[in-house]
Amino acid sequence: MEAYAAVLLWAIPGFFVLVLTEIVYGHFTKKQTYTLMDTLASLSSGMTNVIKDVLGLAFILISYPFLLKYLSLIELESTIGIYITAFIAIDFASYWIHRLNHKINIFWNQHLIHHSSEEFNLACALRQSISNLIGFSALFLVPAAFLGIPAEVIMTLSPLHLFAQFWYHTRHIGKLGILEYVLVTPSQHRVHHAINPIYIDKNLAAIFCVWDRMFGTFQEELESEPPVYGTLKPVQSWNPIWINFQHFWVLLRDAWYTESWVSKVKIWFMPTGWRPIDVKDRFPLTTRKNKPELRFNPHYNKNWKAVAVFHFILLVYMLIFLLGRFSEFETSFQVSYGLLLMLSIFGFTALMDFYSWAPRFEQFRGIIGLGFLFIPQHQLLLEAYPISQTIFTLYFISTLIIGFWARKQAPQRRLVLN
Repeated sequence: MEAYAAVLLWAIPGFFVLVLTEIVYGHFTKKQTYTLMDTLASLSSGMTNVIKDVLGLAFILISYPFLLKYLSLIELESTIGIYITAFIAIDFASYWIHRLNHKINIFWNQHLIHHSSEEFNLACALRQSISNLIGFSALFLVPAAFLGIPAEVIMTLSPLHLFAQFWYHTRHIGKLGILEYVLVTPSQHRVHHAINPIYIDKNLAAIFCVWDRMFGTFQEELESEPPVYGTLKPVQSWNPIWINFQHFWVLLRDAWYTESWVSKVKIWFMPTGWRPIDVKDRFPLTTRKNKPELRFNPHYNKNWKAVAVFHFILLVYMLIFLLGRFSEFETSFQVSYGLLLMLSIFGFTALMDFYSWAPRFEQFRGIIGLGFLFIPQHQLLLEAYPISQTIFTLYFISTLIIGFWARKQAPQRRLVLN
């Protein structure tokens, strides 16, 4: 995990610079594709995914080294040809994993976060899941295991394969000629993120669009059908942690209340969106028509925007602090610090959602944060990093104060189950 944390320490600033570049470009060309709260939600979602990954918060059901040990027919050395073959194998696996995520109820829960933005820009590429807590993707790498592709090659290429999917989340690049027949392009991925009926569940490939063309899921972007982004059942939230589990809670509620015992099991493995008839009538869900003007976009005055930006900047600093010194901390500190960061992202985005309980939650979070900083087991912070300790202390005091302020400001709102 130390090596991955070191890679992210360089990757995160790079992503932020590219997002900022796209924002500036949109401003000067009068084609802005960003809104403040949606952008903060996207970047915060990326932060939660980073925390989950560096802490290893997942149970691996089956690993690639295990498959390689028992399925390998030949042994291959790490040559350029093997790297090319491995990259193609990873991309092939990615297509089928992606298709599974779109087609089955329980798996849609771990992918919904990526589609939850009603904008389409580089920032929304960072909306990555934290609800994929059971690792089974190695099953789709069986062809690579048969070929004896070394595990270290797969481990090296997998993050590069993921990072290579960042660039095409943009509305500023048109169609790319002959490349449209080989690679996934911004035009093709705009289709994938759209909720227009003709575009639903299309263009599932990650790098090579040949998979979509081979398996019948390709759809060209049409001038007569401008993409409308988001999900058919809008999440209506900026809170990435809640979005990650929103669909799961709908499934759980439906499974609990349906009178059919068969449906209680069946619902998890049926096509995405399937619900038992009795709960469908009892708990109707709001479906968003494909009209861009109906986007989730509450009004925020300058004070609320300042609060959101303040929280985000300080939490980015806290994340960079963790990644930069990850190997210096004991596992218990890494986990507790990471969970505090998760709690903080949940808290400030819940506040931005105007939930009635959010101001009190922020007060609670401020107290928890101060307690975390000053318990005897964490004296290392004060002794080794006094400046950061001071910044953290002032941040959690500010969080507490903002909680009191927000109690007199925020309208009342409940969690959206959709």
